[in-house]
Amino acid sequence: MTRYLCAPDSFKESLTAIEAAQAMARGIKKADPEAEVRCLPMADGGEGTTRALVDATSGVMRSVTVHDPLGRPITASFGMLGDGTTAVVETAAASGLGLLKSGERDPLITSSYGTGELIRAALDAGAQRILIGLGGSATNDAGAGILQALGAKLLNSLGEELASGGAALAGLDHVDLDGLDPRLAEVEIVAACDVTNPLTGPNGASAVFGPQKGASATDVELLDKSLTRFAIVVERQLEVHIADQPGAGAAGGIGAALLAFLHARFMPGVDLVIEQAGLDAAAQWADVVFTGEGSIDFQTKFGKTPAGVAKTAKKYGRPVIAVAGHIGRGIDELHEAGIDAVFGIAPGAASLENLLEHAADNVTFTTEQIVRTLNLSA
Repeated sequence: MTRYLCAPDSFKESLTAIEAAQAMARGIKKADPEAEVRCLPMADGGEGTTRALVDATSGVMRSVTVHDPLGRPITASFGMLGDGTTAVVETAAASGLGLLKSGERDPLITSSYGTGELIRAALDAGAQRILIGLGGSATNDAGAGILQALGAKLLNSLGEELASGGAALAGLDHVDLDGLDPRLAEVEIVAACDVTNPLTGPNGASAVFGPQKGASATDVELLDKSLTRFAIVVERQLEVHIADQPGAGAAGGIGAALLAFLHARFMPGVDLVIEQAGLDAAAQWADVVFTGEGSIDFQTKFGKTPAGVAKTAKKYGRPVIAVAGHIGRGIDELHEAGIDAVFGIAPGAASLENLLEHAADNVTFTTEQIVRTLNLSA
């Protein structure tokens, strides 16, 4: 009896990670009814990480009212994992670029306050460990909004609280931490971070990520000066140097606030998910490992889910097969990363709308044919 592990990421715009895993499982069972199949949804720390970890650990999603990057009330969700003490928060859920229309993007004023509200809600739910996915933010405020939502005050030289957004940080004089939520001192913060950008400078948050968030060249210069001011104040108050700390520039500088004020530990996103989901034990159990995501190409080897799954599976000598909605250039490079074969699920010429609509069926059919082929040599 062959044991199969289905550990894909989501197929963007069509399948969540658990839906993709279940579609794989159906294909395996059609080809080999006696097979043992285990579904373990995966992610790489970006959008969909909360849902994947909740599904993988039989946790729950919790919805709360928070504020979007422009201060408007919205409903956003965080996850409580199956252990009942670990929460997962994504910056994109409350402070994401996807929450704004193109004409609303303005990192001079957008705030990460909503992400801080999600962290506070996780504390209210009894979280003793909070995993934070950094990515997709619409902000460039160095996590100032998060700090404000958690009770800190960012003050100018007159003792007045700063307005929201990255530009206001140019007037920062000091951070009043007297009201910072005391529960944070008892909680472990782990950040899923796949970038090594510093907070400031030509490779910093403003210069690299600011333009995609709506910043003009002039805005980038102003924002970089503002984040530099933030770093100066932090170093003066906390004796923590964050300006050129790798990862401090993640999510518009949210990484800096997590490092300096919440003492976060950074991990590559896919490694964090692998650890929390229990992939190591599942890969050891399996005879064959399936993975995949919406699009696979040579870049997949740089911290994407299929590469992380393959790296873990290869510790136990397991064959790894990936399926994808789209296969791009250079997939031969993935064989060196532990992915033994890659298959596209598109049945032939079809519109994107059709492929997205029938993604689950296509994953099932492709997986079935792969397993039937494997069985020929069994």
